[in-house]
Amino acid sequence: MRDHYDFSKGIRNPYAKRLKKQLTIRLDPDTIRYFQALAHELAIPYQTLMNMYLRDCAETGRRPRWVSSRGGRANSARQRATALGGRR
Repeated sequence: MRDHYDFSKGIRNPYAKRLKKQLTIRLDPDTIRYFQALAHELAIPYQTLMNMYLRDCAETGRRPRWVSSRGGRANSARQRATALGGRR
């Protein structure tokens, strides 16, 4: 190795803004199996498939269907805000 390296003509990594961030997430086993099976069919890693799906949701503004644990369909944030007197 050299004692000194000259980086004066170096350029920034153009992909640095696109680097992924590692995080811990808890998913139920059925969800993981679903994405693993689909990823196997498509011959891509399941983490990549999950990231693609979540990115698509974020870009298109897709909202999840959410059912409360009490069995009834949960209200949307707007419906809850209206019920609280119009506060958001």
